[in-house]
Amino acid sequence: MSHSQGIPFLDLVTPHVELEQELTAVFQKALRTAGFIGGAMVEDFEHAFAAFCQTNYAVAVNSGTDALRFALIAAGVKPGDVAVTVPNTFIATTEAISQAGAQPEFVDIDERTYNMDPAKLHAYLETRCTQKDGRLISNRSGRPVTAIVPVHLYGQMVDMDAILELAERYHLIVIEDACQAHGAEYFSRKHNRWFKAGSMGQAAGFSFYPGKNLGACGEGGAVTTNEAKIAQGCKMLRDHGQAKKYYHDIEGYNGRLDSIQTGILSVKLKHLAAWNERRRERAAGYKRLFVNSTGVQTPFEPSWSRAVYHLYVVRVADREGLMSHLKDAGIGTGIHYPIPLHLQKAYESLGHKAGDFPVTERVAHEIVSMPMFPTLTSDQQKVVISQVKQFVDSTQLQPVERA
Repeated sequence: MSHSQGIPFLDLVTPHVELEQELTAVFQKALRTAGFIGGAMVEDFEHAFAAFCQTNYAVAVNSGTDALRFALIAAGVKPGDVAVTVPNTFIATTEAISQAGAQPEFVDIDERTYNMDPAKLHAYLETRCTQKDGRLISNRSGRPVTAIVPVHLYGQMVDMDAILELAERYHLIVIEDACQAHGAEYFSRKHNRWFKAGSMGQAAGFSFYPGKNLGACGEGGAVTTNEAKIAQGCKMLRDHGQAKKYYHDIEGYNGRLDSIQTGILSVKLKHLAAWNERRRERAAGYKRLFVNSTGVQTPFEPSWSRAVYHLYVVRVADREGLMSHLKDAGIGTGIHYPIPLHLQKAYESLGHKAGDFPVTERVAHEIVSMPMFPTLTSDQQKVVISQVKQFVDSTQLQPVERA
């Protein structure tokens, strides 16, 4: 892709052109076998994705939202419960909680990683909840707190040792939102080894929306788990509650992922490790090129993290000005996410106000996502950096300060 064409925020054309023959073969196979729903292609992908995530099971479903919803329900979250998450995430996280019958409650994020802050989670459990009849009750809603949903945002895992220690202490379910973290890794100081995203909680939800590190050619998702009961529960939930055909043990949903999409994902999965490594290389390239840009705060990656950079998110004092400048230069950008969930109209009923989660609110006004995809070239990155520096220098942009 030449500079004269501009630099997109995301390139979904090149990888599909490169894999066109293999992807077309998937469709031909489905046509010639009439294998459209279920069957070998679905099962083959589930086995391969479970192996990739280092889990015992993977259950393919039709979206990341359903993956989280089914995981919550199958793991034991019930209507009337509370699941704790962060306001700095896409609304699918909280939709899944609400659609499982529970209510989301929030804790603020760590200002360096933009992920759930374990210290703030601990404070929530200690000061905003009360032990009653052996259960943890939210002081805000009066509901039992039963689950934590840590979000591995932008492709970097949450500090899971700390989260899991709190979950064990307070008898809480942990469902990882790994929708942006396919292949991300976390070094557990407790176990002295690396874990893949989706392998540490009771279950996890992944999205295969086309723009994800592993994306379908349409919608898609998967639940990963090491627990057979949860895997079986998710399989029933995705297929109208059937234990076998026309025998409905529970009322479920139509949440299956079709075989063509799983076949496409199987083709792409073979390339995912290499694509993730290229993203890491591009992230390292950005960091080197931004080293003297005092007006730009680059992502922080802890020593215990191997992020996969689904997004490369920087912070600047004048986000709108920078985005306008880059747009004029033909460079695509994004914001993930401009309005924290606790301030969204959809959650007015929760009664939150500005100032409730100050770190999330501060970050939301300053973050901007730079172009990031495996085929991004070093020359394109140099153009991006040049234009960012031109804006920063011309406006004398001041460094972003953490509180």
